[in-house]
Amino acid sequence: MRVIVLGSGVIGVTTAYYLARAGHEVTVVDRQTGPALETSYANAGEVSPGYSAPWASPGLLFKAIKWMAMKHSPLVMRPKLDPAMWTWCIKLLANANEDSYQINKSRMVRVAEYSRDCLRALRAETGIRYDERTQGTLQLFRTQKQMDAAGYDMAVLDRYGVPYRLLDRAGCVEAEPALALVKEKFVGGLQLPGDETGDCFLFTNRLAEFAAKRGVEFRYGVTIHRLESDGRAVTGVVTDQGTLTADAYIVAMGSYSPKLVKPLGLSLPVYPVKGYSLTLPITDAAGAPESTVMDETHKVAITRLGDRIRVGGTAELGGFDLTLRPERRRALDHVVSDLFPQGGDLSQAEFWTGLRPNTPDGTPILGKTPVRNLYLNTGHGTLGWTMAAGSGRLLADAVSGRRTEIEMDGLTVERYGRAAVAEPARPAAVRPA
Repeated sequence: MRVIVLGSGVIGVTTAYYLARAGHEVTVVDRQTGPALETSYANAGEVSPGYSAPWASPGLLFKAIKWMAMKHSPLVMRPKLDPAMWTWCIKLLANANEDSYQINKSRMVRVAEYSRDCLRALRAETGIRYDERTQGTLQLFRTQKQMDAAGYDMAVLDRYGVPYRLLDRAGCVEAEPALALVKEKFVGGLQLPGDETGDCFLFTNRLAEFAAKRGVEFRYGVTIHRLESDGRAVTGVVTDQGTLTADAYIVAMGSYSPKLVKPLGLSLPVYPVKGYSLTLPITDAAGAPESTVMDETHKVAITRLGDRIRVGGTAELGGFDLTLRPERRRALDHVVSDLFPQGGDLSQAEFWTGLRPNTPDGTPILGKTPVRNLYLNTGHGTLGWTMAAGSGRLLADAVSGRRTEIEMDGLTVERYGRAAVAEPARPAAVRPA
């Protein structure tokens, strides 16, 4: 079968690899000059099944107000006259209750745990290297109140069979020796030993090389204008270099996916949530993190990637604006210098921003759609790197007509019911930014 994958981030490339592995003829199309040059370029580096949870949790509104009042706020809202933003926020708050949280969490963990297993198998199969480490995540608590509240998180982890260890201050220093220099700044932590780390950009580029060896054609520098449809199925992708045709089409364009499929009658509740990162060279290996430390107060992750430290955080709602804001850098500077003052050289740091494609319920949108030959692989939010391998494998199985290894119930666009499906517009035209 001929398949076109739209998007060459980590989601699109893993999908293409598994499709080629299944024997399909695959073409990947992207407007960039190479793979992983947008959201996959400089994310926090975490592969974190243990940290897979929806933002929409009980008490979210009060937490959000508290976060936005902080000096180095982990949450920023830049109000716009954008109905999509406010509709998404309303849906997010509608999911912020215990029943919805448990349903959404179970779906996310199902995908994330499966994806971690797929990633391990992929490493064994290909020998791929990407500055990976398998030493877990340490969620660091600066206050006793945070430490006491960990009981709720542990109950959730128990429910889903996710391994963890609650550590006192000494245990945190044993897991991350560089924290001995600042041990007065925290009281304890929650370690998730099943989590991993790695450079998503390196992984995506190297997997693209493996995919090319399996026959995948990568067409870079191609602007996608619209999907053509006969009302039942997609008949082609109109680009600035002509119309491309295939038997099946997979949309893996992150935050830009809703614009592309809306004229086909699909309304995806995916909205961009902007994140920032710093990447700085390590100057003292003994003063750098061993794996990932997640500062619970500031919601910032500090990750060791080979001879570099990646610092990632902030959730900013403001549409598709990619402005690098100095105040967001100051927040990341503060956290890494506060916890790892001797680890890296901030003067040499690369400051970056990207758009995470978030759904209001936290779960990605995967698999078949009501349009006969159109498939979706989008809406992963902050967990695209965590869920990439599993999502790619699920899409390859769905396109191939094979039974997926985990249940797809609650993962497809069908979970949104009639709100997600309408009569297609004619003509089906859109020009993503």
